[in-house]
Amino acid sequence: MLDLTYETPKPKVIAGAKHDWELVIGMEIHAQVSSNAKLFSGASTRFGAEPNSNVAFVDAAMPGMLPVINEYCIEQAVRTGLGLKAEIHLRSAFDRKNYFYPDLPQGYQISQLYHPIVGEGEVLVEMGPGVARLVRIERIHLEQDAGKSIHDMDPNMSFVDFNRTGVALMEIVSRPDIRGPEEAAAYVTKLRQILRYLGTCDGNMQNGNLRADVNVSVCLPGQYEKYQATQDFSHLGTRCEIKNMNSMRFMTQAIDYEARRQIAILEDGGSIVQETRLYDPDKGETRSMRSKEEAHDYRYFPCPDLLPLEIEQGWVDDIAASMPELPDAKKARFMGDFGLTDYDANVLTADLESAAFFETVAKGRDGKMAANWVINELFGRLNKQGLTIAETPVSAAQLGGMIDLIGSGEISGKMAKELFEILWTEGGDPAEQAAKHGMKQVTDTGAIEAAVDEIIAANPGQVEKAKANPKLAGWFTGQVLKATGGKANPATVNALVAQKLGL
Repeated sequence: MLDLTYETPKPKVIAGAKHDWELVIGMEIHAQVSSNAKLFSGASTRFGAEPNSNVAFVDAAMPGMLPVINEYCIEQAVRTGLGLKAEIHLRSAFDRKNYFYPDLPQGYQISQLYHPIVGEGEVLVEMGPGVARLVRIERIHLEQDAGKSIHDMDPNMSFVDFNRTGVALMEIVSRPDIRGPEEAAAYVTKLRQILRYLGTCDGNMQNGNLRADVNVSVCLPGQYEKYQATQDFSHLGTRCEIKNMNSMRFMTQAIDYEARRQIAILEDGGSIVQETRLYDPDKGETRSMRSKEEAHDYRYFPCPDLLPLEIEQGWVDDIAASMPELPDAKKARFMGDFGLTDYDANVLTADLESAAFFETVAKGRDGKMAANWVINELFGRLNKQGLTIAETPVSAAQLGGMIDLIGSGEISGKMAKELFEILWTEGGDPAEQAAKHGMKQVTDTGAIEAAVDEIIAANPGQVEKAKANPKLAGWFTGQVLKATGGKANPATVNALVAQKLGL
């Protein structure tokens, strides 16, 4: 595996009217656990079901109903912790977080505050070749999701859908290590990539299966270094939380706006009030939602319906033994085994499907050539037509077969582009399609030599020019390829032209 070392990126600096300011960002990612059943009931988690059809009695808080822990959700949380190089707590506990909201039937949320299942971990966030931010994970705790209030179906009433109520969430809490809007988006992207590789969350932000609460504050240059040295938060500014971000573009816009809003207040002599805010993408601004609650405001106490959760180290070890190859390791292997650039390896490991497709194409073949065809031709065409890798008309076996034809000299690169188009529209076996469409490259030296002799004999003036300036010999190669309908092997033509001209 390659030894990859990184330089830490510089923090985002915003110029105020009086001072330069730096951003400090911490994230709380709510990731829906990939599980067919909810955290404390057997009700389905299927998205898009009829309202209130995926609701068990315990989800609806019917009297006397008790929660029962879904072991698979616990396994998924442990797997996530292992994927983030985090400490797994063999003993954890659930607490009640008390607050009233119409789509929270119990009047409290079962969560973990004092004893989370996963402790400290880390995520390496690449910001460019050789540049990366190491973001520390403070904790991952499990909790149940709330339902959904719907306000636009009737002018006089609101409706509540309890289908999401009780769905298992992992709240992944980072340290305030992120230093700019682009870093925040890159962190969420990398975390989503890891979760997808692990199979613990599908990362679908559009459906709300992954959403971020972004804590933003600003400080003067030098203050963050004091925080790093002491871990004393008093060196940092007061933070405001931007709630429920589910778009990378809106996230970067919201962070930038919020930072400038705070800077304007501070330079005007005011102070920042810690609060929860929402981002309005239509207006491009954040607005106050509510004052920021502290833990004591929720009156946390141990959930009396659930015993402390105790798991065995052997069980954790079994999960660790079944872990898949993760993005950073796969990227390093692709660079080492196939000789790929940092950029190409990043593109090809962005998701599991792309990585698996490439690896099938590249197996036993030129890795760089395979990467070029997969990234530039296949991905380019898929993006143009709005298709995913799962919907590609050209399979990995077909693309690999086409590359074999190039490698054996049977077709040229130009022919390969024509063959790729045929495979895209018609399908079929690459070798059979190449033969059917008369694409076989002429490799017979005798036939090519005859064409070279004919072109040289017919153009004595051009021969003298080429002898005086060997760079002009390429004209003869072009003429021979034209005469053979582009089927002559260019390398063979070049060699014969040079030999005949005495170059």
